[in-house]
Amino acid sequence: GSSCRLRAGTISRSLEFATKTPSETRRLGARIGRLLEAGDVLLFQGELGSGKTVLAQGVGEGLAVREPVKSSSFVLVNEYHGRLTVQHADLYRLEEAAQVFDLGLEEIAAPGVLIVEWPERAWDELPPEHLLIRIVENADGAEARAGRTLTLEARGSRYEELIEQLDRRSKRAARV
Repeated sequence: GSSCRLRAGTISRSLEFATKTPSETRRLGARIGRLLEAGDVLLFQGELGSGKTVLAQGVGEGLAVREPVKSSSFVLVNEYHGRLTVQHADLYRLEEAAQVFDLGLEEIAAPGVLIVEWPERAWDELPPEHLLIRIVENADGAEARAGRTLTLEARGSRYEELIEQLDRRSKRAARV
């Protein structure tokens, strides 16, 4: 379902999806990836093992990236080439937020798409307009089959439009 809410000018629209398996999470990512345009910024927030990288892999598939998107332990940013260039930043091992400023993510990602895992490590250094995707495991983590809830939160008109497109397409798919 979707909801519209205004809260201190931040989130203007949100949409929730439930996925039961990693392949469903990946398919949702692919649906998002097919709608992305140059300059888009996606922030993925969730606990370790919640499915952020699986979602990023799906986005990569939706952007026709040939090689598998992965989270590297020691590289903060990986670059992938598809319909658009994808800059995939994993900030998990970041020591201080200022390091993100030094990476110049907005500049390197401008001609393509920027995906950031663990954005909470450097909120102030990330673009204020973005699509935040919060991933929450529905079980206590012991049961992998219980699935996840992915909440997409738009910050900025471009991302409101993206959520609107996803919402329309999922309603259309549900009717089929």
